[in-house]
Amino acid sequence: MTRLPVKKTYKLFIGGAFPRSESGRTYEAEGQNVALASRKDVRDAVKAARGAYPKWAGMTAYNRGQILYRLAEMVEARTAEFAELATGRKEVAQAVDRIVWYAGWADKLAQVIGASNPVAGPYFNFTIPEPTGIVGVLSPDEPPLLGIVTRLAPVLVGGNAAVVVASETRPLAAIELAEALATSDVPGGVVNILTGRREELAPVLASHMDVNAIDLAGADGLVPELERAAAENVKRVVHGGSDQSLWEISAFLELKTVWHPIGQ
Repeated sequence: MTRLPVKKTYKLFIGGAFPRSESGRTYEAEGQNVALASRKDVRDAVKAARGAYPKWAGMTAYNRGQILYRLAEMVEARTAEFAELATGRKEVAQAVDRIVWYAGWADKLAQVIGASNPVAGPYFNFTIPEPTGIVGVLSPDEPPLLGIVTRLAPVLVGGNAAVVVASETRPLAAIELAEALATSDVPGGVVNILTGRREELAPVLASHMDVNAIDLAGADGLVPELERAAAENVKRVVHGGSDQSLWEISAFLELKTVWHPIGQ
């Protein structure tokens, strides 16, 4: 008699833990049961991100880079599992390389994006990049692993915390990534991953008053609605791309200028 494998129920990732949706709902995706997040789950994820944000933003840039590098190691160690959920080992290798690439920028952002500005007067004038805060990310459907990594890594490297709505049709790679995050050194709550219906979750995230920016990379036909919702608290709206770039990082940074008198 052939035994059928036990179907796994994939849960949410909020505050470093793996809760079920508060609604108790699930849906089937990629042949597995996946938690169907609710509006309250979005609010819980934002609250967790806000609580974790000060610690992550307050770390040294070098430390953040080392933690992201550790995340790359954890993903690479699970190559076999990720390859089954993505398009193969090549995509996993690309995702690992992308995390490493962004990790390397962590302690260089201030020097490259910031500046010492010439001014007419006895002052020092410095421009310094700082994290925007809590960022909502709508992950693209394809490629399932590289897509979420490409949109999440530039958010994290600058010191932001994230609430990610995973691909609705290909969510398993995102939850596998959550398991790697949970066993890495990324503090709980810095990354929160929700699975479910994009049309249900995205408007709640875009209109949430404690979310500072939203990446609409995977918004599909919801873009006009989400841009209007984001305007309520003047959220930064980013239309993320699929390539790695310094400018993808700067999209989630605020440039603060400081004046200081020159001593006599």
